[in-house]
Amino acid sequence: MSAESREPVVAIDGPSGAGKSTVSRSVARSLGFTYIDTGAMYRAVALAAQRAAIAEHDDQGLSALCSEINLYFKPVRDGQHIVLNGEDVERLIRTPEISLAASAVSARPAVRRAMVDLQRRMGAAGGVVMEGRDIGSHVFPDAEVKIFLCASALVRAQRRNCELAGRGIDEDLSATLEQMRKRDADDSSRELAPLIRVADAHELDTTELSLEQVIGRVLEIVEQARKK
Repeated sequence: MSAESREPVVAIDGPSGAGKSTVSRSVARSLGFTYIDTGAMYRAVALAAQRAAIAEHDDQGLSALCSEINLYFKPVRDGQHIVLNGEDVERLIRTPEISLAASAVSARPAVRRAMVDLQRRMGAAGGVVMEGRDIGSHVFPDAEVKIFLCASALVRAQRRNCELAGRGIDEDLSATLEQMRKRDADDSSRELAPLIRVADAHELDTTELSLEQVIGRVLEIVEQARKK
């Protein structure tokens, strides 16, 4: 890549629990890129909607909400947190309840338009690792690097349970697995920007791979793209 060329956009997609957030944070740190967790943005919208008593299907209310709220990321010691109207809501958005609500509101056209516009502005200059469910297919279809992470539903549920336990949330594995399968179905079947693996994405099944192996593979793919 020439000195005049911009750094690539790295789009990392996949279902819940596939390791997107952990891998994306590590890859961004290694490359010196900006990390953007688009899922956190939808979770924050869901939280704001709940606080304002706006129903998940109320497009008019959600549109007004998205035009009024202020979302941004702030750096912290271990990565970054999302800020909603000046409040750090990182911990509040990581509950199973908000996870399901985020899947619902993210399917609403008004929310999707507002967040995609913000995400594109965040990544326009390149040098970003952006993770979500429709980054390579919809937000940045021309991204220089597209990764699709996947894993078995059981392994993803086990990972999510460990993550919840680390936050002091005790949930039965069978309940986590059921919620994950429901979210998979919702995200893959929605009409607007569904979860799909695009043809030019590198698919990595993380079921039996260590975190270090996945990160190493993604970094290899990025370096190959940077040399083009």
